[in-house]
Amino acid sequence: MATDLDKPVSRPAQSQPGHGGTTAWLLQVVSGVLLIVLLGAHIVAQHFIVRGGLRDYAQVVSYLANPAVIVIESLFVVVLIWHAMLGLRAVLLDFGFGRRGQILITRAVVALGAVTAAYSFWLIAALAAKS
Repeated sequence: MATDLDKPVSRPAQSQPGHGGTTAWLLQVVSGVLLIVLLGAHIVAQHFIVRGGLRDYAQVVSYLANPAVIVIESLFVVVLIWHAMLGLRAVLLDFGFGRRGQILITRAVVALGAVTAAYSFWLIAALAAKS
């Protein structure tokens, strides 16, 4: 006599190979490590090497006059948004939406990330142009 305990356990669709679960998790880990490095650099540059502990507007504009700083801050923005959007997507997918819901969530998160990145790059460019 077979019972429910004798039946094989199937994994949820999100964790099966080819459904993006492993890839998304790996990208989240990589962006998290990069985020630690870039956030550390950002905090040191913005708070620890500045007299008074925080840059004022004029100091930020002067700081962004260096092209290397613009590249590092832009990379920080990309990694931060990437990490945040992967996390948001993972939380929303945990609610158990069907395939169509998963696709819509992914598209919405990509759109939100793109808008956030566009605004961030515009802001960096606007501040850099003032120098």
